[in-house]
Amino acid sequence: MMAMQINTAVSGEIRYDEPMSRHTSWRVGGPAETFFKPANLEDLSQFLQQLDAAIPVFWIGLGSNTLVRDGGMSGVVIATAGVFNDLERVDDQIVRAGVSVPCTKLARQCIRWGFGPSEFFAGIPGTVGGALAMNAGAHGGETWERVRQVRTIDRFGVIRDRQPADYKIAYRSVTGPIDEWFVEATFGFDPGVNASMDTLKTMLDRRKTTQPLGLPSCGSVFRNPPGDHAARLIEAAGLKGYRIGGAEVSNKHANFIINCDEASANDVESLIQHVQDTVTRVHGVDLVHEVRIVGRPE
Repeated sequence: MMAMQINTAVSGEIRYDEPMSRHTSWRVGGPAETFFKPANLEDLSQFLQQLDAAIPVFWIGLGSNTLVRDGGMSGVVIATAGVFNDLERVDDQIVRAGVSVPCTKLARQCIRWGFGPSEFFAGIPGTVGGALAMNAGAHGGETWERVRQVRTIDRFGVIRDRQPADYKIAYRSVTGPIDEWFVEATFGFDPGVNASMDTLKTMLDRRKTTQPLGLPSCGSVFRNPPGDHAARLIEAAGLKGYRIGGAEVSNKHANFIINCDEASANDVESLIQHVQDTVTRVHGVDLVHEVRIVGRPE
């Protein structure tokens, strides 16, 4: 891919034809035409203000919920991992966190401060930004139940503070202003609710025993359909261990697809489609994937 040159003065790092396999938890994906990691929020705002409005922009954090196709991505990928790391206690019930803060770190710190219920954040892979974007949840809790305010930046570098009422929130779905991205969130917790480090450790131990941690995956691939679990449907359809190329339905947790042998993005996407088709044929249930599938086929 021939990369365009971005004529923008920034403090952050700009790379061209950057392999997205380095930036997704599946460890697959073709090159980003332009890859920008800002130094801070002001640097990001300046970059966006100077960027040609016709150039598409895509945001990525830890890449734990993203499948980039093998043909790569046009435009600019903005990488926030390691940039927006602030985590602070505002008062006895309020915490402010940047979008790069890992959800597990948020859970641990909230428990140290005695804020609850917060343990469920430990069950969410990835960062605060990803959790905000999809209303991620675990162990009976959901991200936006705790959101009191978010800070965003738009396609033109304008920074805004927004309220939950500005968004339509549903199960694993968040719809809000177009071409705006989260950079920070303020979370509120309940007075008199004690958070437990023992509960958090139990949750993490359960993850270790029931999920294929340490292997390249995106976490749960499919949403749970109403009244059922995607993993149960996939396992009952006989798909545990099913492989296409180097991608495999995990034998440990059927709602995980792992890169077990140098999979391509096409292997992963083909396996996602095969699981959907098989579950529809066997159970009459149409599974919806949580993962974002972006970019061009090779």
